[in-house]
Amino acid sequence: MTDTKKICVITGTRAEYGLLSLTMKEISCSSHLELGLVATGTHLSKDFGETYTEIEKDGFQIDYKMPILNSNDSSNDTLHSMSEILKKLPKFLDKFQPDLILVLGDRYEIFASVSVALISNIPVAHIHGGELTEGAFDEAMRHAITKMSHIHFTTNNQHAKRVIQMGENPEYVFNVGAPGVENIKSLKLLSKEEIESVVGISFKKRNYLVTYHPETLNQSTSPEKQIGCLLEALAEQEDSTFIFTKANSDPGGMTINSRIQEFVNKNPTNSCLHSSLGHLNYLSMMKHCTGVIGNSSSALIETPTLKKGAINIGSRQNNRTRSDNIIDCENTKEAINKSFSILNSKNFQSALTAIENPYDGGDTSKRIVDILTSSQLGSILIKKFIDIL
Repeated sequence: MTDTKKICVITGTRAEYGLLSLTMKEISCSSHLELGLVATGTHLSKDFGETYTEIEKDGFQIDYKMPILNSNDSSNDTLHSMSEILKKLPKFLDKFQPDLILVLGDRYEIFASVSVALISNIPVAHIHGGELTEGAFDEAMRHAITKMSHIHFTTNNQHAKRVIQMGENPEYVFNVGAPGVENIKSLKLLSKEEIESVVGISFKKRNYLVTYHPETLNQSTSPEKQIGCLLEALAEQEDSTFIFTKANSDPGGMTINSRIQEFVNKNPTNSCLHSSLGHLNYLSMMKHCTGVIGNSSSALIETPTLKKGAINIGSRQNNRTRSDNIIDCENTKEAINKSFSILNSKNFQSALTAIENPYDGGDTSKRIVDILTSSQLGSILIKKFIDIL
């Protein structure tokens, strides 16, 4: 079809792909849209499980594999990775000639990719804009991506208002809900026995899904100290298992993963570390766990739908929208242990049944595809700043 729009999806992490996968399927099934796919970042790293293979197992063709990571994770290494995108991505885009680039989130891979799109005069649609995470440099990148984007898919009305507050045209701001919530409702999650087999641990009385990322704006506490307090608290939890997923590739992530591996080596019968569980296994583990521990956005966005409690540690997710199932605490052993007591209390567990999810938007992927199909892309490159009077 001559009027088919070529939509290029760019993904750099396992979690991001999991959130994009249903929308990618909708694009693939559309007679009006053509899917192009770029995999970069941790997808191509052995240390992070080479998760591009999961994308291919799901039936997607990766049009461009763009390696950018090296063996270290300092700030300079992150900047090097961003520069690799600036050098490599334009060549693919010149060849593929997309009508629009679709991205999700706030990571540096996406920031660099959208920068390329801006200079290349390619419109961008962005998912998850307008959110706050004041403890990480993702906060500034997310807002910058918003200003470089042309169509905005936010996850609730408050986030939509923030995008509009930034001068974006309300006609191109759409509250579609969070893709992660739609995933939970769409996927057939594994049974307890099946997920035990996947993670390789026999569950005990309490079982925790643990993901901890670096606090990239915390200059006063080293990555070793950040993860050290959590590991000390976990060591004091009785009759429990801990299923860890690796930290991301932000500066300090490799150090955190190394410390977690040391903990697992000392506690092999009740803990394990996975480079990537994949979105089906991850959500299945969330369904059957006692609670989610760490500072991942998935704890805030997805646990309310599964009626699970979560302990959110430190500042990384500061001021992100959350439900009452989230227990916020400082990153000290004492505060984390106190939060475990709250999480496992009968009163707290009973209250989870009434939790509502502020990120629930219904048929998120279908709504995104319908909007992309109907949007006139030729007229949106030149944006006007809309003042709120």
